[in-house]
Amino acid sequence: MSNRFILNETSYHGKGAINDISAEAIGRGFKKAFVCSDPDLIKFGVTKKVLDVLDDASLEYALFSEIKPNPTIENVQAGVSAFKEAEADYIIAIGGGSSMDTAKAVGIIINNPEFADVRSLEGVADTKNKCVPILAVPTTAGTAAEVTINYVITDAENNRKMVCVDPHDIPVVAFVDPDMMATMPKSLTAATGMDALTHAIEGYITKGAWELSDMFHLKAIEIISRSLRGAVDNTDEGREGMALGQYVAGMGFSNVGLGIVHSMAHPLGALYDTPHGVANAIILPTVMEYNAPATGDKYKYIAQAMGVEGTENMSVDEYRKAAIDAVKQLSVDVGIPTDLKEIVKEEDIPFLAQSAFDDACRPGNPRDTSVEEITELFKKLM
Repeated sequence: MSNRFILNETSYHGKGAINDISAEAIGRGFKKAFVCSDPDLIKFGVTKKVLDVLDDASLEYALFSEIKPNPTIENVQAGVSAFKEAEADYIIAIGGGSSMDTAKAVGIIINNPEFADVRSLEGVADTKNKCVPILAVPTTAGTAAEVTINYVITDAENNRKMVCVDPHDIPVVAFVDPDMMATMPKSLTAATGMDALTHAIEGYITKGAWELSDMFHLKAIEIISRSLRGAVDNTDEGREGMALGQYVAGMGFSNVGLGIVHSMAHPLGALYDTPHGVANAIILPTVMEYNAPATGDKYKYIAQAMGVEGTENMSVDEYRKAAIDAVKQLSVDVGIPTDLKEIVKEEDIPFLAQSAFDDACRPGNPRDTSVEEITELFKKLM
């Protein structure tokens, strides 16, 4: 059996990366951009940085901002209508996972109209055509949606998030510019950063992991662990490190999958609108403890990547605890809550557990699980 690996055609990294957008658009013969960005980014002038690049190059565009923090089926359908009306031929997605996930779904449906109901895109949809070309500009250091084949859309009617996996949706070019992330508040920086760490750790221990993905994930854990505290304090070094670290994590997990940290976090976002990174950060240490017996010696290398010294002289139990403690400490240092008491209602746990078990990320978990065991994990987190 072969292992498939999919990445962007091209990516630009570092301060000023967005200035290369115009050359890429012109070089690819694009005529009019459909710019997807959320209302807050427009309000605070972040989106304008990209629009200025387009204006300076006299490139035509239409702006679409009907995007919620957890984009819904209705958001996507509104985007499809707006794209058609704009008569655009490519998409520029500016934002975090919400803007990029909306852009991916819109781009897929435009070129695969048989999936216009959106719900049929859940899981691994049998799309035939590549989506409308997407140029992706992340404004958060966490989701890595600019380099993944995944996107998540909320089915508000049924209080659930739909995980969609499609190699046809990957952006053709990513512009990973830390200057576009500099306006993130501390809380969002912390949450998205812990989301990136969760991607790296889950990707490293997932059933689908192999040598090539391990290389990306271990490096991502190292970069994120040394950069996140600085990013929260808005240092240049921290911002640049997180911009790169989250992208490297995305290069890995997009190709091998995740686990039940994500499958447990998704229904929290759907039911309570819990920020995805916060949910992941709270859940991660508890699930790491649960998964430990199925991870071989990998926690030793997680601990090493997070700066723990003396792991070579530790027992299996000791280095597993050291890895989990390092994750807990980082989470506390950046201000993430330690439990779900203020988020989850006890009567909702059966629904949350079943939703998590049904989630597309669950099969990748290194330890086989059940609804009953996930139920106990939610209770433990209370």
